[in-house]
Amino acid sequence: MNARDHAQRRASSHGAPTTPVALYQQVKDHVLQKIGNGSLTAGARVPSEQELVQEFGVARMTVNRALRELAEQGVIVRVAGVGSFVAEEKPQSTLLRIANIGEEITQRGHDHRFELISMRRASASPEVAAALDLAVGASVFHLQGVHFENEVPVQLEDRYVNPRLVPDFMEQDFSAVQPSVYLVRNVQYDQIEHVVDAILPTAEQAHWLQMAADQPCLMLTRRTWLRGVPITWVHCVHPGMRYRLGSRFRTDPVHGG
Repeated sequence: MNARDHAQRRASSHGAPTTPVALYQQVKDHVLQKIGNGSLTAGARVPSEQELVQEFGVARMTVNRALRELAEQGVIVRVAGVGSFVAEEKPQSTLLRIANIGEEITQRGHDHRFELISMRRASASPEVAAALDLAVGASVFHLQGVHFENEVPVQLEDRYVNPRLVPDFMEQDFSAVQPSVYLVRNVQYDQIEHVVDAILPTAEQAHWLQMAADQPCLMLTRRTWLRGVPITWVHCVHPGMRYRLGSRFRTDPVHGG
């Protein structure tokens, strides 16, 4: 259910008088009504906590609860230090191929930006070594970065690359080309593995994604191979309230449901 549907459903449920509505719920209903009648459209800025405090004459913690619950329900998106905005319908990324998140974002008419956090040569931990079929302590390339959609973080990329197959990886300017785009264009692969997990973010992940640590995330883990040799292993962490993953594909006709 998108923000407008949620708002219209809530607004339509107001009928015969019932018990008094809690103050925080009155603030929520006010915002939902504005979304439902089109006064606030997707991407529009929601009145600030201070503005709502003054309008309703309630405590700041009351307004904070209202906005927090709206964010948890996916109705609005709160960006630390910037404000709250009406949520877009959740974008969906495919699971059947290596998605170009920048291309998906621009196809929606939005601005994409990739911010490189760090890129270094590292020693493979036991987990990384197992994923890339390397010896523990072997040299690997490690990159971290954030993808933004209209300046809202929608994906944290945490990538390990096998230097044996991509020796020039560290020499690239990833402000000009996304890491995944560079790899797809320059390194052949013949196998892909995708695994999706629901997780709670670490403190570091929550920081880079500008979200609360108690809000769920979707983590897409991808590995690629060429002739049985792993090329890259990447965790793509998405705020659950801002993104979804899915696919549709054709099959040969079969019986069953």
